[in-house]
Amino acid sequence: MALKELIQHIDGWLTDEEAKLLYKLAKNCKGVIVEIGSWKGKSTICMAKGSKAGNNVKIYAIDPHVGSSEHKKKYGKVWTFDEFKKNINNAKVGDIVIPIVKTSEEAAKKFNEPIEFIFIDGAHEYELVKLDFELWFPKVINGGIIAFHDTTGWPGPRRLVKEKVYKSKRFKDVKFVDSITYGVKVNKNTSTDRIKHRYVLFVKDVCELVYYNIKLPKPILKIGKKILSLVQ
Repeated sequence: MALKELIQHIDGWLTDEEAKLLYKLAKNCKGVIVEIGSWKGKSTICMAKGSKAGNNVKIYAIDPHVGSSEHKKKYGKVWTFDEFKKNINNAKVGDIVIPIVKTSEEAAKKFNEPIEFIFIDGAHEYELVKLDFELWFPKVINGGIIAFHDTTGWPGPRRLVKEKVYKSKRFKDVKFVDSITYGVKVNKNTSTDRIKHRYVLFVKDVCELVYYNIKLPKPILKIGKKILSLVQ
């Protein structure tokens, strides 16, 4: 079954292009993958299927499954673990997905494995996104990838990646696909990297401004995304 068909009925917030990106990044991994914020498993399954198509590495899916503050405002009392497990099993990826039913902060205290790819999609308030970054960044190997969801439209993740990724000396090859911003961790990037990152941030800001203020036809958006993939 195609990835799109597999996840289309799972509750969650992930575009088709974001799903493909997570699949591709996980497929290329030879080391540990970590997810902060799994909800009901939509993004987890994308990474797990990618891992199975690649090197079959484990995915640690960290989530207390009681919802973030925005989930609680929208849904009230939340418990997603049962549905998460059901979706993981239905997708036949339970053999490589290791759920950790804890907060990001609790899980970080005892997590000691070197991480090659981490996808951060937990609470969206700036201080909490910053805490996730500060807790997990040291655990990612040089050459590993850090990706953040909802870096457009959400002030917290948007500010975090601007400050800690696009303007940092510790990342290279920073790019974005829809609302996901991702980059490769390094000891120190080059001046050329930093100039390129400022350019990509400018492009991202312009795209966000256009997307949220101008309703473009779907064919135009599709063409625009193809151009974006070439200019980053």
